Amino acid sequence: MDQKIEQLKGKLIVSCQALPEEPLHSSFIMGRMALAAREGGAAGIRANTKEDIREIRAQVDLPVIGIVKQNYENCHVYITPTMKEVDQLMEVGPEIIAMDATIAARPDGSSLDEFFYQVKEKYPNQLWMADCSTVEEALHADELGFDFIGTTLIGYTEQSRHLKIDENDFEILRTILGQVKHPVIAEGNVNTPEKAKRVLELGAFSVVVGSAITRPQLITKSFTEALK
Repeated sequence: MDQKIEQLKGKLIVSCQALPEEPLHSSFIMGRMALAAREGGAAGIRANTKEDIREIRAQVDLPVIGIVKQNYENCHVYITPTMKEVDQLMEVGPEIIAMDATIAARPDGSSLDEFFYQVKEKYPNQLWMADCSTVEEALHADELGFDFIGTTLIGYTEQSRHLKIDENDFEILRTILGQVKHPVIAEGNVNTPEKAKRVLELGAFSVVVGSAITRPQLITKSFTEALK
């Protein structure tokens, strides 16, 4: 494994993202957010769009998991959904590119299998992370040959809306860890230091935390809701 990727093992990756409708939407701000994350001890960054990644790279020398969030009409897949988004990311060369690895069809109607075959053929040396929402999807992504299996979308899809990643001491994560060959990156509602520590204890390769660190409007809301 590449030395830069190896440094993620057992460590925290901070997701620095702000969508166009969010207050902190700005590549400049995401670059500074990544700098703050590094000062806090983060070993890696997950980021959205080539513009943000380019600015983040100017600020920190940390491995990046790159995505492009793009909505397409009549399509549930929005995390790096087509080759267009992959090509954009390859312009800035993130160490890992993550994509939706759920059962949903891509915008052009193709399956994950078909799309992944295409991107692997075009970029054979790139590392890929599968953003999954169920055990079955994780096992399938593992078989397809994704380099990293992510729990990113658990609870966020129709087929997983009844699931919570931390339920029964992270049962779904433990099930995935016990059955896949590739490293598992725990992500999605890992929203406290205690949860982050636990997923690593259970065997996750690394852990991604986003909103609980980098979305101040949501952090503020958790306080104001508690005060009602």
